[in-house]
Formats: sequence, C-alpha cells, structure tokens
Amino acid sequence: MSQLAAIPRTAMNWYVTVLKRYGVFVGRAGQAEFWWFFLINLLITIALAVVDQHTGTFNAEGGYGLVSGIYTVAVALPTLAVSVRRLHDTGRSGWWVLIGIIPVVGTIILLALFILEGTPGDNRFGPQPRSGPAGDAA
Repeated sequence: MSQLAAIPRTAMNWYVTVLKRYGVFVGRAGQAEFWWFFLINLLITIALAVVDQHTGTFNAEGGYGLVSGIYTVAVALPTLAVSVRRLHDTGRSGWWVLIGIIPVVGTIILLALFILEGTPGDNRFGPQPRSGPAGDAA
C-alpha cells in the first residue's frame, strides 16, 4: 500500500517542478517530468471541465468553460516550456514544437518525438536530466 501512496506524490512533485520552471526554455526534461506533467495536466483539465458543466460556465460552441479556460491559459507557458525541454532531451531544437501546428500529421510527429528516449549523457542542450524531481532516483 505504501508504494501506491508514493506514486501520486511523485507525480505531483513532477507537476510542481514543471510549474516552478514555468518560463525555462533551456536545458532538458526527461520522459518522467514531461509525461507526469502531461497526465496530471490532462486530469485537472477534465476535472475543471466537469466543474464548468455543473456550474453552467461551459460554452459548447467554444469547447471550453470559464474555469478550465483560465487554467489552460495559466499553464500554457509551462506546457510550452516543458515541451521544448523534452525536445532538447531528444537532441532536437525547441523549434520542432511548431510542427504541431500542422493538423493531425504534425501532432502525430510531435507525439512520436516526445515518446523517444533522450540522448544518453550530456548533449548540446545540457546535462542529462535527473531521475527524480528532487534529484533522487525515482
């Protein structure tokens, strides 16, 4: 049971780590940092969309509600920053994030780049990311 209790805490640490580095576009972000942030961000967005539905602040035409929209704007910069750092970890420039503008194909390519293993050791963007959010082995 203690191992199950540690998983959300570690995941939340990754989420908070990304938020603390909200405007940092240099360096590298490992897979754990990126994917835990992505997952928690998705869950929060879904929960806030449910809140919007129940409070009547959801706009069906726009696809967003007031609360989830504010949250999305608030995490836009951290999301972009961690995406750029994730691309850096794979040895690619952060400008590759713009390929996501291409409908469907761009999103698939970007997803594939995010899934790739990072380059082992140091690369031109910095040292290899730590294993855990506080430098500990996760």
